[in-house]
Amino acid sequence: MAAVTGIAREPSGGSLLAAFRAVRAHSEVLAAPLSAEDCTIQSMPDASPVKWHLAHSSWFFESLILGQDAGYAPFDPHFAFLFNSYYEALGPRHPRARRGLLTRPALDKVMAYRRHVDAAMESLLLRLDDEKLASRIRLGLNHEQQHQELILTDIKHAFFCNPLLPAYHRETSPPRAARGREWLAHPGGIVQIGHGGQDFAFDNETPRHDALLHPFRIASTPVTNGEYLAFIADGGYRRAEFWLSDGWARVQEEGWDAPLYWLSDSDGSRSRFTLAGVEPLDPNAPVEHVSFLEAAAFAAWAGKRLPTEFEWETMAPQFAHGEVWEWTRSSHDPYPGFRPFEGVAAEYNGKFMVGQLVLRGGSIATPPGHGRISYRNFFPPHARWQFSGIRLAEDA
Repeated sequence: MAAVTGIAREPSGGSLLAAFRAVRAHSEVLAAPLSAEDCTIQSMPDASPVKWHLAHSSWFFESLILGQDAGYAPFDPHFAFLFNSYYEALGPRHPRARRGLLTRPALDKVMAYRRHVDAAMESLLLRLDDEKLASRIRLGLNHEQQHQELILTDIKHAFFCNPLLPAYHRETSPPRAARGREWLAHPGGIVQIGHGGQDFAFDNETPRHDALLHPFRIASTPVTNGEYLAFIADGGYRRAEFWLSDGWARVQEEGWDAPLYWLSDSDGSRSRFTLAGVEPLDPNAPVEHVSFLEAAAFAAWAGKRLPTEFEWETMAPQFAHGEVWEWTRSSHDPYPGFRPFEGVAAEYNGKFMVGQLVLRGGSIATPPGHGRISYRNFFPPHARWQFSGIRLAEDA
């Protein structure tokens, strides 16, 4: 996959224009292996069609940036309704769970929409001298990168629902070597948490503030498939004592007995469905596609716990991360002194600060240059279709 560079802070001089072109091009690179039919399917309410992601990321630039320009002519007035996600201030929208019914507009019209928005945005960027507007554009680029990750997670789920188990690409994963694990200790105390730099961050990463840590240790490596197999073999999905109440209810109601995308082979071995199709289960690779509920149950079985997001952020410079999003034991709550983005963008993160758990670190689906240590991803505790895994911690 083509790499995307980090998004420049400077509002002028061509750097932001170059970042815009790179990000917009990468979305289309991700969609290139897919047919028009692939781009239309919606496999579950939590996922969206690739075509919708391509259109919505264009809608964001059109509605939150170009719409402020009196000289801009919308590509199609109907798109304001079709491709709004959750912005109440911008009016009604097509229901999320029914995005897969949008066989029209066709994919080629959505691509024409992207070209229309790109042309207007490039014209704006060439004459841009407004730092506030430049900040909104950087938000739009980071927003599109989030949808680039969703393009991969959502098409993987759609392909898994297909009896043919088709591959998105053919880049198979080489076997991993076993890695040793260290337990990295922190003495506790007051630490600084949150984004404090001058480059881009989402509003939920700010403001930087003090947090109190008690002495703890955190694993230098994430939990592997082999370790998770041991949990399963020890009756992990059959022993209620390891599970939170909501987790045990999910196990019973939905028949969970392994991470999402794991397959049982006729000889009793395990394989997994990946973006490259079905592959043998590598015992040394990080376990992925587990919910918070499964992560918490594994931690209880192992006699450990999940780290808080403050512990994770403090120790992250000392360990490798970025293959899987790592569940934390922290709710997606506002930081002390939190202020949402201005204007319509105030709905971006703050309205979701209830019922969500924070994940840290990024994954193989996260676009290069998009992540940072202070990044706070968040999903409901039962979500499994993201590339989410486990890192353990313990009290010292």
